[in-house]
Amino acid sequence: MNEPGLRYVIFLGDGMADLPIPELGGRTPLQVARKPAMDEIARRGRCGRFVTVEDNMPPGSEVANLTVLGYDPRECYQGRGVIEAAAMGVPLTDTDLALRCNLICLEDGRIKNHSAGHISTDEARPLIAAMNEAAGADCRFHAGISYRHLAVLPHGEPDLECSPPHDHAGEPAADLFVRATREAARPTAELLNRLIHLSWEVLGNQEVNRQRKAAGKDPANSVWFWSPGPC
Repeated sequence: MNEPGLRYVIFLGDGMADLPIPELGGRTPLQVARKPAMDEIARRGRCGRFVTVEDNMPPGSEVANLTVLGYDPRECYQGRGVIEAAAMGVPLTDTDLALRCNLICLEDGRIKNHSAGHISTDEARPLIAAMNEAAGADCRFHAGISYRHLAVLPHGEPDLECSPPHDHAGEPAADLFVRATREAARPTAELLNRLIHLSWEVLGNQEVNRQRKAAGKDPANSVWFWSPGPC
């Protein structure tokens, strides 16, 4: 099968399976869906199962996708931030700490959603630029796509407990701030939490958010850091 120069295309239905739904007779949306092309591939190909997330690994798509691509996440996984940096072509030094940085929507002090209403990339860029200007040398923000961005801390410590915002919709933000798991990382955690608070002041005054609120859309009124990793 491994012919020289042969390339493979992987179609990965990340999260497609979903969960059984009572209204569908205990079946999943994938079981109910009409999917002739996938059915044909299954008939002509070979089917099987394998574990993509080992025990004690973060159960996220970044870990699972590394496994699918043939890597061992136990040896190479350093957090989603490092993967985001590589995807954006952002160089990191040995002392940099890279983190995924979401633009999220807070309402009454709680996480309303993890994507600021799936803000567009064009709307997000000036918000990330404003955060870069406000943060100065403490943090470098890099604009990505939609709500997905990158934050890099020079000399940041990775021993942190961060809460992925998509896992905590409806919960108070104050209960989910970054925590240090070692004393050496306490200054890093405090800096990240200061930047979150700073974002409330900076982003709330941006024209993009005024326009979004006027249009009945969720404002991107906070940054949120998670999945830290060293280079």
